[in-house]
Amino acid sequence: MPTFYNTKVTSRLMLGTAQYPSPAILAEAFRQSGAGIATVSVRREAGGEQAGQDFWALIEDLGVAVLPNTAGCHSVREAITTAQMARDLFETNWIKLEVIGHADTLQPDPFGLVEAAQHLTDDGFEVFPYCTEDLVLCDRLVEAGCKVLMPWGAPIGTGLGLNNVYGLRSLRAHFPDVPLVVDAGLGLPSQAAHAMELGYDAVLVNTAVAKAGDPVAMAQGFARAVEAGALAAQADPMDPRDMAAPSTPVFGKAFL
Repeated sequence: MPTFYNTKVTSRLMLGTAQYPSPAILAEAFRQSGAGIATVSVRREAGGEQAGQDFWALIEDLGVAVLPNTAGCHSVREAITTAQMARDLFETNWIKLEVIGHADTLQPDPFGLVEAAQHLTDDGFEVFPYCTEDLVLCDRLVEAGCKVLMPWGAPIGTGLGLNNVYGLRSLRAHFPDVPLVVDAGLGLPSQAAHAMELGYDAVLVNTAVAKAGDPVAMAQGFARAVEAGALAAQADPMDPRDMAAPSTPVFGKAFL
């Protein structure tokens, strides 16, 4: 199982906690998926003393590691402030760092992301940056102190799968010792399996599970696909061929 910042987690599947039809369905999806990490966005809304307490109690009952998220932040200052709030709220140095640079595609701002990551790591945070598969950007993030990288498969919420397999494969080869998590864009369990077959350490899914007709069944599907893909990667799969090759040997066969 993957290890993030010296913490070994129980599953290669991470689940987000937004958009589920009900808290009960969210909880059951987590139970059936066996997910080891729950990502939680920090709500920057005014509220009373008990605001959010029911939700936090639900997350605690899941018994999984919590990864707070700076979702929706469009500037370095906003992301840093949200991360500091998250550390106080959830009592963890883990932070999934998002600095959004494009409103339509929700593509990360590479310049702001590196700046925020450097500031947060200097402040003792253990940063999980949501990034693209760009090798130069990922090099800068590692230099800034990030010990995990979370490249997208496709834009958030699209369900398009792995848009740039070449880029993701190159990233895995370039960072053989850095934990890599495909974050965003996965719509089907088969796409998660593909990510694992490329040698990735985990995947993060939210919309594909939460917005499915049956979120609990979809969570189970992703759990099984992630494990199948990981086993395939560990098994040293055969290389693809352009020509057919018989699976039954012809040596010793009688020719009539």
